[in-house]
Amino acid sequence: MVVNYSVKILLIEDNLAYARLLQEFLTQAQFQEFTLVHVKRLGEGLEELTECNYDVILLDLTLPDSDGLSSLPSLIGQAPSIPIVVLTNTNDEELAIEAVRQGAQDYLIKRQVNPDVLVRSLRYAIERKQLLESLRTVNETLQIRVEERTAELLKANELNQFKSEFVSMFSHDIRNPLNTILLAAGLLQNYDEKLTKEKKLNHLQIIRSSIKNMGQLLDEVSFIGKADSGRLRCQLLSLDLEAFCRQLVEEVRLMANEKHLTLVFASFGQLGEALWDKSLLRHILCNLLTNAIKYSLPDGVVRFELIGQEKTVIFRIQDWGIGIPKEDQKRLFQPFQRAQNVGSIPGTGLGLAIAKKSAEAHGGEIVVNSQVGVGTTFTVTLPLIRI
Repeated sequence: MVVNYSVKILLIEDNLAYARLLQEFLTQAQFQEFTLVHVKRLGEGLEELTECNYDVILLDLTLPDSDGLSSLPSLIGQAPSIPIVVLTNTNDEELAIEAVRQGAQDYLIKRQVNPDVLVRSLRYAIERKQLLESLRTVNETLQIRVEERTAELLKANELNQFKSEFVSMFSHDIRNPLNTILLAAGLLQNYDEKLTKEKKLNHLQIIRSSIKNMGQLLDEVSFIGKADSGRLRCQLLSLDLEAFCRQLVEEVRLMANEKHLTLVFASFGQLGEALWDKSLLRHILCNLLTNAIKYSLPDGVVRFELIGQEKTVIFRIQDWGIGIPKEDQKRLFQPFQRAQNVGSIPGTGLGLAIAKKSAEAHGGEIVVNSQVGVGTTFTVTLPLIRI
C-alpha cells in the first residue's frame, strides 16, 4: 500500500482491514501529503527501518510477534529520532498512556479515529519529536560550549586563584535554565493531550527564554575569557557620545519605570568630535545603569552624568539603593562575585567584571564608592581621543 506524498508513514498493524481504513483516511486529508507503508509484524517493521527513512511510525500495540509495550524499546532503539503514535483498543487506554510515558509521542483509540484526528495526531507527533530532538541537540552543543569556554577561562592567570568557585557558580547558573528546559519539554511530551493550546505555547516560550538566558550567560563568560587572554581589542570610530548616552538611558527607562524610579541624565563640558568603541561603551554603561536600577529602592532616583574634560571623559552613575558592604567591594569586579546583601535580586555576577574589562580595553578605569543603606556611585574615566 503506497501513496506517493511527502510525509512518510510506517504502519505496523496486523489487521489488513484497519490498515486499509487508515489509508483511506489519509487520502481524505485536506492536504494530500502522506506516503503509507504497511507491514504486519514488528520484525518486518524493524527490517523496514533499516532500509528506509520514515517521518513517523503508527504502531498497533497487539501484534502477532509482540504484545503491549514490548514493541516500544525495539523501535526506539532502532530509530530513536522517529516519533511513534500507538494504536489501541478502547479498553486499553491506560496501556496507551503508559506507552506515551515510555517514549511514544501520542496514542489513538481505534474506534475514535477519523481523518482529522489521524492527521492532527501525526503532525503533532512529528512536531513534538522535532522539538525534543532540537532541545537535545541544543543541550549537547551548550554542554560542549560550556566545557570549551570554561577551559579557556581557567587558563587565565587572574582566574586561577578562584578556579573551584568559578566552576561551581557557573555550573549552578547554567543548570537552572537547563532544568527549566527539561521540565517544560517533559510536560509537553507526557501531558500533551491534557494541555490547552495556551499552556503549550507558554511552555514553548519558557523553553525559548531559558535557551536565550543560557546563550547570554555563555556570551558573557566568553567575553571575559577573550579579555583575559588578551584578544579584546578597542575598535575606535567617530561617535556622538552625548546622543549615544541619551539613547542608552531611553533603552533602560522602561526597566526604571517598573520600579517607579526617576532616571536623570545630565551632560557637562565640551565633548567635541572624538573616537570611541561603541561596543565597549555599551558593555560599560548598560551594565552600570541596569545595576543601578536593579539595586535601587522603589520610588528612588538614578543619576547618570557625562562630564567632558580636556583629556578625559567621566561617566558617573549614582543610585541611592541598598549599597555594597565594604568587605565585598574589594572583589566586586571579579567574575561571579556578588555582594552579600543582594538577597533574592537576580544576577550572575558577571556584569561588573565585563564593565571593568571593557573600561581597561578602552584605556580607562572604573572605581566604586558605596555605603550600605546609602547608595552607590560608579565612576568610569576614559581617555578622550579627539579626531
